[in-house]
Parts: sequence; structure tokens; C-alpha cells
Amino acid sequence: MSRRPTFDLDPVAAHEPTEIDDQRFDAGVLAPVLERNGADHLLFTRRADHLGEHPGQMSFPGGGAEATDDTILDTALREANEEIGLDPEDTEIVGQLDDIRTISEYAVTPFVARVPDQTYDRQVSEVAEIVALPLSGLLDAENYEYERRDHPYYGDIVVHYFHVDGYTVWGATGRILVQLLELATEFEAPATDERSQG
Repeated sequence: MSRRPTFDLDPVAAHEPTEIDDQRFDAGVLAPVLERNGADHLLFTRRADHLGEHPGQMSFPGGGAEATDDTILDTALREANEEIGLDPEDTEIVGQLDDIRTISEYAVTPFVARVPDQTYDRQVSEVAEIVALPLSGLLDAENYEYERRDHPYYGDIVVHYFHVDGYTVWGATGRILVQLLELATEFEAPATDERSQG
């Protein structure tokens, strides 16, 4: 029987993130890692279908910075508490990933955290569902596909799709997920720029 894959979060802790400061808005998100039935999982939210931006999409808990937030980490923790009821006291921050730009003019700062496996309470107005997806499913090559697109900020890019347990993770959340998997597992994404190869 093959061994279940696990996150090695030491490279995440050692990572020096690239930060972005040229966007109109700032946002913080949390990529929560939990152990369930002896296997590593990532916690996602499925956005409510009525929301104006990215309805129905899979996301990490998080959102836009507010004036009361001292840091962007405070933003991520506050939003995770509001969206899924995650107590900041139960959150072990492991590290920070690279900022990404979104087409909605946000600079998104992702944080990776260890969190307990417990029942979480969704914010009904924004979150349709809280979903824990197994790392084994995210790493299964049969569940992954990609396509090339022209991005307004990044130019020629690869868009990643992870199809696990009936859910699809893609878009900005897919980009964050790819960096986490590349740092903490043996996952290797396809090259993002093949134009030089003829």
C-alpha cells in the first residue's frame, strides 16, 4: 500500500515572499492545512452563488483589508474567523506565499497555516460550503489539467484546474495552490512560458 502524501511545510516557513504594492486594494487569504483521518487536507470555501465577484468558485478563506486591520495577516485571520469561524488562537501560521495580482485590482497575500480538524461554521451570506480536499486528490495527475491564456498582468500564463471530489479549484486560488504544492510537495507545474521553445 502506497504511503499517503503529506505536506512538508518547512520550505514554506523558509520562503521569502515576493510582495506587490501597486494595486488599488489589498487582500489577505489563509490556506488552512488540517489532518483528517491520518491524511493532510486543505480547507476551501465555495463562494455563494449570489455574490457579485467569483460566485460559486472555490476559494481560500479571506478577503479585503479594512481600516481596523493592523496588518494583512490580521486581515486574513479576521476574514477566516468571519467566513468559517476559525479562531485565530487555533491558527498556527507557518509561512507566507508570494503576493498575486487579480483582475479586480487586488494584491492578494496568502498565508499558510495549520488548523484543527473540527466542525467549522460558514458565514451563510458569503459561503455556500466549507470543503476539505485531500492532498492525495490534489496531487493525483488524473485530477489536474491546464490551459494557456493571455493574462492582463502576467501575459502568457498557464491556468491550473484541480478537479477533486466533484469540486474544481482554479483561478487565483489555483495559482496560490500551485505555489504551495510546489514548495511543500513534489508537485511540478508545467512551464508558464513556452514561447522561447519555438
